Amino acid sequence: MKTAWIFLLLFPQLILGVVFIQSGLDKILDWRGNLSWIQEHFSKSPLRRMTGFLLFILTVLESLGGLLSLVGAALVLILGLDAGSAVLLEIGLIGIGLALIGLMIGQRLAKDYAGAASLVNYCILLAISFFCFTRLVGNGISTLLN
Repeated sequence: MKTAWIFLLLFPQLILGVVFIQSGLDKILDWRGNLSWIQEHFSKSPLRRMTGFLLFILTVLESLGGLLSLVGAALVLILGLDAGSAVLLEIGLIGIGLALIGLMIGQRLAKDYAGAASLVNYCILLAISFFCFTRLVGNGISTLLN
């Protein structure tokens, strides 16, 4: 039974890890193109003066959240679920969650309702991962450390 919960945890987490690593790397490798697009996208929103700073924060959250999710998932597959892999999984999930919240707020403020709606799929995967994580680990990594 525990194997099924681990699969339910890792499958969405691997998808989210790949998506957010790719998105973060795209922002790093094409910073100017992304900044230009975001400045245009938010030109009529309250965020128009903060686009560079917000792009930086989003890039960090996406990149680290995706990387920690993938590394944590790989460690679970190789070594099993322990305190070390659980820390990486949990921090990765939190990073991805914060990135999704930022993206959702930005899309709503830019009145891009279709873009905001497309984020719901990722939010569902994140919710599944969090649910399975708490089912396996309890109330976070402190349960494993005790």
